[in-house]
Amino acid sequence: MYPSNYKRVKMKHRILTVFAGLSALVFTNCTDLEEEILDESLTGSEDLVQPVSGSMAAAYGILPQTFRHTRYFGLQEIPSDEAILPPRTGLGGTQWADNDTYTTAHRHLMSSSNSLVTESWSYLTTALFRTVAAIDVIAPLAEAGDAEAVQALAEMRALRAYENMLFLDSWGLAFRKESTAETSEILRGEEAIAYIETEFLAALENINSDRGPGRMTEDAIYGFLAKLYLNAAVYRDPYGTPNFTDADMQRVVEYTDNIINNGGYSLSSEYFDLFNDENHDNAELIFALDLRGVLNNDHNRWAYWSMSGSLFPRPGDFYLSMDGTDGPAMTSDFYQTWVDAYGDIDPADADARFYQKNAQVPAELEDISNLTPYVNDTLGLQSDSDHYFIAGSDFEIDRGIIRGTMWAPRKQNYRSGNFMTGTDANGNSGYRIYPLAEARENGSDPEDIVYYVDHTLEISLDGSAGYASGYRFAKWQFSKTSDDGNNYSSVDLVLLRLADVYLMRAEAKLRMGDNAGALQDVNTVRTSRDARPDQTPAALTSIDLESLYRELGFEFYWEMHRRQDQIRFGTYEDSWTSKSDSDPNHRLFPIPQEAIDGASNVEGYLVQNPGY
Repeated sequence: MYPSNYKRVKMKHRILTVFAGLSALVFTNCTDLEEEILDESLTGSEDLVQPVSGSMAAAYGILPQTFRHTRYFGLQEIPSDEAILPPRTGLGGTQWADNDTYTTAHRHLMSSSNSLVTESWSYLTTALFRTVAAIDVIAPLAEAGDAEAVQALAEMRALRAYENMLFLDSWGLAFRKESTAETSEILRGEEAIAYIETEFLAALENINSDRGPGRMTEDAIYGFLAKLYLNAAVYRDPYGTPNFTDADMQRVVEYTDNIINNGGYSLSSEYFDLFNDENHDNAELIFALDLRGVLNNDHNRWAYWSMSGSLFPRPGDFYLSMDGTDGPAMTSDFYQTWVDAYGDIDPADADARFYQKNAQVPAELEDISNLTPYVNDTLGLQSDSDHYFIAGSDFEIDRGIIRGTMWAPRKQNYRSGNFMTGTDANGNSGYRIYPLAEARENGSDPEDIVYYVDHTLEISLDGSAGYASGYRFAKWQFSKTSDDGNNYSSVDLVLLRLADVYLMRAEAKLRMGDNAGALQDVNTVRTSRDARPDQTPAALTSIDLESLYRELGFEFYWEMHRRQDQIRFGTYEDSWTSKSDSDPNHRLFPIPQEAIDGASNVEGYLVQNPGY
């Protein structure tokens, strides 16, 4: 939950960040990042902002922008074997070429000027700077005995540790900075791990645990400490073969035990409830970005980035501009992991996490093989103008991994106009739900719409990818509260949940030889997804590192997990769809050259990572 004075569009305390350059000097005395304070100062006033909550609002408030699809979320997803984003051809042009931003990221051939790298670095450094700025304001109040400030200081120290852990994971470094007046010290390896752990542990002494998942709590700290030690072997030697010691794994078990034994959380029976509008109060969430109707910047881009640009997921005048972008798709390699697990059984039937059918299409309408949308005289096919069913404004698209042709509302002129309405045989009026249509040439001309959006498995970076190529990720719900298309989402973005805790403990147990304990934890998660009993994943009968790695993919796809898991399990240098690079130096990302140049007044302050 955000501090109470954090309001939509205009906060009582608002900070605008002006980027004059993408520089690591945000952490030095001479900065390229100018903070312009609007409305009030950080010292507060009786009738405007309170210094504690206002400072915290600035620190928490930038995180949703940091995790956007073109920033940290994309930086984690596209280089993994889970997702691929080729330039898509068709419809009279090419989309997502973007100076090879996504093709080079997927191939592990990105440069230090790749915008995924530069924007992720820039926003994460800004987030860390704001957290340190909040500590500057709150620490004197805490030292003076203000109880609210003592708890707030603990939160900010925990948030600073978490942000440093993101830096360590992606760039192999952390910033030790106690105040905005100091030049930060760069830490790597064991020194960075020790610093992050020390900050988390210090925060535990005074952290308030009576907060929602949008705030740092005791259990969030325990979860991130577990994640720190699960990956510590990689962080110590990011380019070598990880040495997972029993001492590290025992710490993972200890920290995860603290959360599980606390009993304050429960696994969600319906898997996709975790990613819905109402997820803020879901009992599985431990730490998330609280997006309950605050700022226009808080889009849920994780929902629409992968979806077809022809998709309008919600019927009603309120949602006329809500659509997809024809962005990333699933690689055939990642899909194959589901096939390998379930063999002859369709994963949609075997695992509730793979797919949720929401569009209840009447059986007599399922076959669209002899139909075409809108046009009836070009291909010798019949028009599908009467091939629809009626649904109300509460209509939901299918969720999970989308294959083939979806069903969704259709507009009168494809990309423009109102949604088509009608009446069914029983006299019920509502919105017409059709198989999803695509435009061949001009998206505004119905005469050019002659085929359906058919998401097929094969997709690559060889230039052949059309707009419909690739299975799609529909894991996150299109927000029901949005009043501006894809903006103003109220779906919290989940960063830590109870399933993560169980599976971290399972991995630690397995690496210490406790197969039985690991199997029990894995099956606890699998069998908890029982809201649709016919699709509840069956309990596994055995477990090893390979099957656990596969299970992590099933549980956490499209949640920024895969790259980290691949590095830890030794598969990041493997070959997969359109990617053959095997350089272990590419486990870490390049430091933006602009940041290195900006820090050049301090000799040796930032040194480029090997391999770039």
